[in-house]
Amino acid sequence: MPRPIRTLATAAAALLLATACNSASTGGSPGKLGSPGSSVRGVTADAVKVGGIVSMTTASGYSKKDTDLGARARYDRANAEGGINGRRIDYLGAEDDGQDPARNLAAARKLVQQDEVFAVSPMSSVTFAGADFLDGQKVPTVGWGTLPSFCGPQHIYGFNGCLVPTPGGTLNQTWPEGLAAVLGGARGKSVALIAGDNDAGTFGIRTFTQGFKAAGFEVPYAKAVVPATSMPSDWSAYTKEILRSGPGGGAPDAVVSVMQTPYNIGLFTALKRSGYKGLLSDPTDYDPGLLTKDATRQALDGVHVLLQFQPFEADSPAMRQFKADIRKAAGGRDVPLNMHMMTGYMSADLFLAIAEKAGEDLTVESFQQAANGFSDTGTLVGDRAEPKGQKESFGCGALVRLKNGRYEVAVPFRCYPPIPFG
Repeated sequence: MPRPIRTLATAAAALLLATACNSASTGGSPGKLGSPGSSVRGVTADAVKVGGIVSMTTASGYSKKDTDLGARARYDRANAEGGINGRRIDYLGAEDDGQDPARNLAAARKLVQQDEVFAVSPMSSVTFAGADFLDGQKVPTVGWGTLPSFCGPQHIYGFNGCLVPTPGGTLNQTWPEGLAAVLGGARGKSVALIAGDNDAGTFGIRTFTQGFKAAGFEVPYAKAVVPATSMPSDWSAYTKEILRSGPGGGAPDAVVSVMQTPYNIGLFTALKRSGYKGLLSDPTDYDPGLLTKDATRQALDGVHVLLQFQPFEADSPAMRQFKADIRKAAGGRDVPLNMHMMTGYMSADLFLAIAEKAGEDLTVESFQQAANGFSDTGTLVGDRAEPKGQKESFGCGALVRLKNGRYEVAVPFRCYPPIPFG
């Protein structure tokens, strides 16, 4: 699991200082990119070079490897349709950062200094130590905006906006409003929130506590206490406290986990064995591949999963296109769909949409100009707009529920008005 964000920032800064000379000597001078008459890194007369950074392997076994397949599927379709203003996308594939900050930064440096990419899309990991480097090198970067680095830097974009609110910004209400719909309203209902013991978990608890309270829920338990570096073998200390946190010392109406799949499986299994009958929810476990094992399927049965895109069960033109593109990229096979494929696909899709708007003279400057004022509607993540997406999310989502080994839509995809975050 990642080290605390403050530690990552310090380590990243030190590495950047130590390698400043080397980074400035390769891939062209950042200050001259996009200026008249200069060569643009990663762009030729007939191609645009793009790479990705994805946590393919992790110590816990959790993998986002299908993010790469999703991105490839979208780039393949773009090339089949003529590329970006006549230029084909030369997608190099994704570098594996192993959820390690040092490897994330190393992957960013390799893509820019050795591979000389124009853009990094997708970037999907729980660490983004390479963010300052990519932004400093003026590399358009698109990924899953679950980290603070997607909120503010000039050249970094979340495919569904900035999901980490900042004071003065807004907070996405998809999760609390969706669970309120499932529970028949939030009034008089209680929610227990639990996360990992790290900076990301602490921040997640802070944001979701505000969101659930704003929706009308009581939040008697909200703690970032689960060890982030080693998954507990005994969850009883956590489950006992949660099950006594509701009104009158009883169980809460819902338990919301802001953790990754292996942790969710352990927590939910322990809660069920303790006799908990309330609602369980998390933001990560929408993956048919998880259902191949009986124990995993039983642990996740009944869990409501937050989605920030249209569910795969939706029958929209955009979803049908997504499924066709994935099938083609997988060699014509019907592979089980998962949220990581969508992450890669929509990261690529946003990059392509902005780059297309930039016109035939594709430079970092023209890309940034196109992004400033970009908007479109009806995508798999709802309506998109920049630079709004660098400060707040696009505010759309759905809830799916695992029932009898199959996912079903519990709350349809829709967009919710955000609330001020403070």
